[in-house]
Amino acid sequence: MRSAQRMSRMTTAASFDMLARGKALEAKGRSIVHLGIGEPDFDTPAHIRAAADRALAEGWTHYGPAAGLPELRAAIARVWREQRGIPCASEHVIVTPGAKPILFFTMLATLEPGDEVLIPSPAFPTYGSVASFLDARVVPLPLDPARGFDLDLAAVRERINARTRMIVLNSPHNPTGGVLPLATLHALARLVEKHDLLVLSDEIYSRMVYDGDAPSIAALPGMAERTAVVDGFSKTWAMTGWRLGFGILPEPLARHVATLMNNSNSCTASFVQRAGLAALDGPQADVEAMMREFRTRRDRFVAGLDALPGVRCALPAGAFYAFPDIRETGFTAGELSERLLEEAGVVTLPGTGFGPEGEGFLRLSYANSQANLDEALARIGRFLAEHGRR
Repeated sequence: MRSAQRMSRMTTAASFDMLARGKALEAKGRSIVHLGIGEPDFDTPAHIRAAADRALAEGWTHYGPAAGLPELRAAIARVWREQRGIPCASEHVIVTPGAKPILFFTMLATLEPGDEVLIPSPAFPTYGSVASFLDARVVPLPLDPARGFDLDLAAVRERINARTRMIVLNSPHNPTGGVLPLATLHALARLVEKHDLLVLSDEIYSRMVYDGDAPSIAALPGMAERTAVVDGFSKTWAMTGWRLGFGILPEPLARHVATLMNNSNSCTASFVQRAGLAALDGPQADVEAMMREFRTRRDRFVAGLDALPGVRCALPAGAFYAFPDIRETGFTAGELSERLLEEAGVVTLPGTGFGPEGEGFLRLSYANSQANLDEALARIGRFLAEHGRR
């Protein structure tokens, strides 16, 4: 069968590939500790599951509007307006099955072949994959580990040209856990306005911050009209398998994305949207407890990584990923990740899975039990004591 040439430009996420490899080893009887996949290891809060049960019993099993149920769109607009400071109303919100469709549809609706997209790197690989699929040109913006993985504004300025159409932001950041400072966002906003750019701001970890908050560029004056906010329920409410995301979009873009939803998915499952409404309007104690546990794990896990030979790790400000510098071990990121899987039974992701700028780093998810995190540290420590610093 002949495939379209554009398929050669689309990649798959390394996290799912490594998860499959780890599961295959487990099926052969190996003990494997998974630090690869990026999802909370907590159950969806009980009141959200109960809301889905009620919705099923009440018959919320039919088609809904392509843009999402009106009551959920209104609730999202209200919560993000009040809590994130983003000026928006229901008509700016489009609900989708997961957050990735908003990434895809926004790029599909706005990028022409040859347009340039600025993407901070290392980066969540879907950004570059979709842009390349659409025959746009990806322009990496290297993140500086010495500055908490903040953007180099001078590098941003010198990469903007007449073909630049979009800049992608992700804060809190996957894979580094960094949070962009408000001063950086203000400077970026001025550049965006000056050059008439669109911002695609992935804020899926916006409530997973350990100190202070992660400001949204869409909340700055004049930026809601220039920003497509990507968010969803997967991380904050441990709802990865429910597939419930949304975009907060300028009104003309929202109409285009609704049209793309109509022609692709038709709509997002109605009973799942009812569960999302319960997540927003119900108690938040489970979310707060989860974040307290993630903070405890983060502090202990990063301290453990820093104690390993040849490893240094900055304390992540958000999300649930550690991004240790492993350059002094003597291994490349790919070599170390591969050998830790095969010889130590620990699934990690090489930083190069997030772009060439990730060389010398691993991404480790601490969304796992403390016992498993301690075991992973012990296994990595034994491996490095025997094989490191070649």
